[in-house]
Amino acid sequence: QIKDSATLTRDVLEQHFSDLKGTLKKLLDERLMSLLQEVDVIEQESIKPLDECQKLIEHGVSTADDLLREGESAVDGDVGQQNEKLCNFTKKALHIQLDSLPEVPSLVDVPCLSAQLDDCFLTILKNQIFRHGTVASRPPVQLEEFVEKPGGILVRWCKVDEDFLAQDYRLQYRKSTASHFEDVYVGSETEFMVLHIDPNVDYQFRVCARGDGRQEWSPWSVPQSGRTTLVPHEWTTGLEGYSLSSRRNIALRNDSQSCGVLYSKAPTYFCGQTLTFRQTVGQPDRRDSLGVCVEQQNGDDSLQRDKAVCISTNGAVFVNGKEMTNQLPAVTSGSTVTFDMEVVQLGPCSNEGGNFKLRVTISSNNREVVFDWVLDQCCGSLYFGCSFSYPGWKVLVF
Repeated sequence: QIKDSATLTRDVLEQHFSDLKGTLKKLLDERLMSLLQEVDVIEQESIKPLDECQKLIEHGVSTADDLLREGESAVDGDVGQQNEKLCNFTKKALHIQLDSLPEVPSLVDVPCLSAQLDDCFLTILKNQIFRHGTVASRPPVQLEEFVEKPGGILVRWCKVDEDFLAQDYRLQYRKSTASHFEDVYVGSETEFMVLHIDPNVDYQFRVCARGDGRQEWSPWSVPQSGRTTLVPHEWTTGLEGYSLSSRRNIALRNDSQSCGVLYSKAPTYFCGQTLTFRQTVGQPDRRDSLGVCVEQQNGDDSLQRDKAVCISTNGAVFVNGKEMTNQLPAVTSGSTVTFDMEVVQLGPCSNEGGNFKLRVTISSNNREVVFDWVLDQCCGSLYFGCSFSYPGWKVLVF
């Protein structure tokens, strides 16, 4: 692990600084080109009026030189032609303004280009470069525990660097056959239930953290493998009043007038596990129910019956059809209702039957009730179910 991680770290550092050098060279070349273009623009804009002024002066000097030669010719010519030449010279001299020159700017008004280069830039850049990047001997967070769930894995992680102040965590996973990790959770919690996990398939997980007030993520934890051997919970298909998701773990009470109890596809809830319902609420009714039962009974419109324990959407708890005095808060949208059971056996248990007791804990909205559920037969596994009188209820089970 040390050699592999050291080799990987070297490769990451070399690639990063190679990319950085290429990017810096590109940025410096772009800045140089921009400054050279500024020089070109200033030069062209500043020299244009001076060139025009020079042309006017040269033209005036040339005109005066021509007039001077014409005057010399008039003086040196024949007496007969002298008067005519002098007359033409005089007329031309009157039309030419030899004392007129374009305005020439003073020397202080003429641009004088120079490059202003701040030497402290190199010092700042040097300090930034020498502080850029760190090498960590171990990540500040590590994966701590994998808990098998039906069709999912509860992943827990913890800080191993107490000086690291974590603001957020980021959990990724991938199938063992996949090449890339994908995000499955970003938030402040230190555990997350990863759903849609195929049973008996290895998955790799890794986690990192972001320090308080920082943007960059910490190094990844050491990847670890997790799996579940428990098949996912599924609702049974075919009941008219309910529509199911593609994975059949979400049930929606539709607009159908048909009512009845929607059961699980199989008795997949085992004692010692936690069964969780998360719901979106609709209009409540006192006959609504969420719970578990020993067997499916077609024709019932609620789990408020014998051989079942359930909670109504108003928070009432029913055991074998009888309402308990203890009551939980009403079910709210986005909240979870959980069932936990452990076996407490009374007397001998055989295939012919006998007293069988389950200690049941139902939790909802940070409240819980605990009671003993006595059955006349051994139950290694249980069905779960739900019933709603009005449309709009949606229940995810895991």
